[in-house]
Amino acid sequence: MELSNLRPAEGSKHSNNFRRGRGHGSGNGKTAGKGHKGQKARSGAPRPGFEGGQMPLYRRIPKRGFTNRNTKEIVAINVSALERFDDGATVDVNALIEAGVVKNPRDGVKILGNGELTKKLNVKVDAFSAAAKEKIEALGGTAEVM
Repeated sequence: MELSNLRPAEGSKHSNNFRRGRGHGSGNGKTAGKGHKGQKARSGAPRPGFEGGQMPLYRRIPKRGFTNRNTKEIVAINVSALERFDDGATVDVNALIEAGVVKNPRDGVKILGNGELTKKLNVKVDAFSAAAKEKIEALGGTAEVM
C-alpha cells in the first residue's frame, strides 16, 4: 500500500446528513436538488403515497381475509435434529437453543417424526407429533409435554 493508492472506505464518502443548500461551491446549492418551482420544490410537499386527491392505490386495492390475533407460531423440529444430543440426555427448549437447533422458540417447539433416532432421550417440549412420540418412546426415552 502506498500513499497514492489510499482512498476512503466503500460507502463512506456520502452520508445522509449531507448539507444541502449551502452555496454553489458545495455542488448542491441554490435549489438544493429540488429542481425549479412546483409543489415538490416547496415546504409542506404532500406525504408519500398522496396522489393529488385521486383515490390512492392503497385504498383502491381490495382487502381480503383477516389476521387471527390468537394464532401461535410454533417452531417445528424433526426427530433427526435430536441425534446431536448424548445418550440419556434431557432435551428441553433451553438445550435446543444452546445446541443451535432453535434460534427463537417463539410461541413453542414441536417435535415432528421425520428422520431416525438412535439414542434414548428425555424430551420436554410444548408438543409432539404421534410419530415423533412413538420413535422417542420406542428407544426407552420419554416424551413429556410441558
